[in-house]
Amino acid sequence: MSRADLLRLGGLSLAAALLVLTIFLPYWSITLHAPQYPKGLTINAFVHEMRGDVSEVDGLNHYIGMIKLETAASLERTVSRIAIPIIALLALLSFWVQGRWRWLLATPAIIYPVIFAIDLFSWLYYAGHALDPKAALSSSIHPFTPTILGTGIIGQFSTVASFGIGYYLAVLSAIIVLAVTIRGRSRDVSPS
Repeated sequence: MSRADLLRLGGLSLAAALLVLTIFLPYWSITLHAPQYPKGLTINAFVHEMRGDVSEVDGLNHYIGMIKLETAASLERTVSRIAIPIIALLALLSFWVQGRWRWLLATPAIIYPVIFAIDLFSWLYYAGHALDPKAALSSSIHPFTPTILGTGIIGQFSTVASFGIGYYLAVLSAIIVLAVTIRGRSRDVSPS
C-alpha cells in the first residue's frame, strides 16, 4: 500500500470515527430567555434524544398549541443510532472501490450534514405552523418558524439557537470524506 493510500485510508478512518462520535454529542441547541426565566431554558438536540429543560419547554409549548418535543422527528431519532454507523462504514468502504462506486459509498457521509439541517428546519417549521387552535393562548401567537441559527423571538421569549459540536464534527467528517474521494478520483483517472 502506497503512502498516498495510507493517507486516504487514515482520512476515511478518521472521518468515520468522527461521524460515529457525533451520536453522543449535541447537534443543535436553543435557549429561550424571558424575565420569568433569568437563566433561560435550554434544549440540546442530540440525534436520538432531546436533553435539558424539555418538560418546562413542553409545558410552555402546550399553551400556544405546539407539539411536544418528543414527537418531533421520532423516526429520525429512532433510526439515527443505526444509520450513522452505517453511513460511516460506507464512507470507509469507499476506500476499496473505484469510480462511481466510490462516490456512491461516500455520498451519504458527504450530504448527511445538509440533510440533517434541512430536516431540522422542516421540523421547526412544522412545529411553529401546526399550532393547535384550541390551545389556551393560541390567539396570542401567529404561526412562526423557530430560528435554526442565531437570535429570534417567540412570543415574549427571545431565543438563541446554534449548531452544536456534534453537527460541526459531522461537517468536518463530510469535508474529509469529500476531499479523500476527490483525491481518489484523480488517482483513478491518472496513469499508473
